[in-house]
Amino acid sequence: MSEPARPPSGATPPGSASRVPAAFDRGHTDDLMSFLTASPSPYHAVANAAERLEKAGFRQVAETDAWDGTSGGKYVLRGGAIVAWYVPEDAAPHTPFRIVGAHTDSPNLRVKPLPDTGAHGWRQVAVEIYGGPLLNSWLDRDLGIAGRLTLRDGSTRLIDVGRPLLRVPQLAIHLDRAVSSEGLKLDKQRHLQPVWGLGNDVRDGDLIAFLAESAGLAADQVTGWDLMTHSVEPPAYLGRDEELVAGPRMDNLLSVHAGTAALAAVATGGTALPCIPVLAAFDHEENGSQSDTGADGPLLGSVLERSVFARGGTYEDRARAFAGTVCLSSDTGHAVHPNYAERHDPTHHPRVNGGPILKVNVNNRYATDGTGRAVFAAACEKAGVPFQSFVSNNSMPCGTTIGPITAARHGIRTVDIGVAILSMHSARELSGADDPYLLANALAAFLEG
Repeated sequence: MSEPARPPSGATPPGSASRVPAAFDRGHTDDLMSFLTASPSPYHAVANAAERLEKAGFRQVAETDAWDGTSGGKYVLRGGAIVAWYVPEDAAPHTPFRIVGAHTDSPNLRVKPLPDTGAHGWRQVAVEIYGGPLLNSWLDRDLGIAGRLTLRDGSTRLIDVGRPLLRVPQLAIHLDRAVSSEGLKLDKQRHLQPVWGLGNDVRDGDLIAFLAESAGLAADQVTGWDLMTHSVEPPAYLGRDEELVAGPRMDNLLSVHAGTAALAAVATGGTALPCIPVLAAFDHEENGSQSDTGADGPLLGSVLERSVFARGGTYEDRARAFAGTVCLSSDTGHAVHPNYAERHDPTHHPRVNGGPILKVNVNNRYATDGTGRAVFAAACEKAGVPFQSFVSNNSMPCGTTIGPITAARHGIRTVDIGVAILSMHSARELSGADDPYLLANALAAFLEG
């Protein structure tokens, strides 16, 4: 099978007969790094995923149009979310779905509605904390601004100022001697407003006018915006043997990229499929998923139901399809940290480059159960990919994902998986260089049914 999004490196794409080479597939990991760089916001991420799917023959359908029951690849874009699916030629209305779920958002600093501020000769940008970032990781880092501008006619324009534009300067140790003994203490309102210039004449509209000009627009054309900061330092291989990858937004664009590559490979592979493979990448996971583009919203259910009905199905067909559907909720997880091993469960130490992780929590912070584990184990066995298990230390709180939300909202079997990383929620995270390709292969095997 071919992977249209893969750069020409001679690497084996996900979904091929020889899925996993002895060493990691640098072509896939190179492409992931390009995807991270080109996706500084959820809106950019879904646009880039859509571009890759278009090359694999998918076409966009509008939610406001009537849908037909034709076969082939289709996708819906809504804000920072994308749902894409491939209908085989012989698919019946009750054919079940195989879904890879992920999320497009990452914790960061987001621009407030009145962004122009400053004091004492410094021009600053007012920002609000999005999600749960490691705040110290945003200090003394060169930041750009990205997102979308909304115009008077209701259309949107993507914007990415990918050069050093902003910086949150840390207070010098000479003025905060206690930081060495008492630790860094940051006030979210006072200490995280970045600087972007000099001057006492702060004028409302300056930032938006600058961004409008950068996008080739007049300032009065822009009436709304959804903007966020991002580190402009590019992803890079790390280590003596380049076994690691350091980069931004791997939580969770690593999964979005792997899911996109897997869906494109399965759709173009020419293999008879007993299911309808789906990619669902949602926004707003980092703050609860409760939005029209989040996993707790109606988007996925609406798309799946309309696909059933467009193929002449009834409510009974819809119920049968959902009853046979399985979702892999793919999100990053915690690799064992060499400096804090006591924070992990003593018998579960996921390692980078050890293959994807199966996430388990009996209190349903993850949706995995024994039957779901069997589904994932079968996919990994088919792909020739090793996998690991993750549970939290009983003394530590457990995070969660879109998995339990997807299972409860749609009544479909869901399994939580991912890739083990370090520095989760940092402006710059750390993963193994092998794991992204191993994940993509496991997802391709799963989507094949």
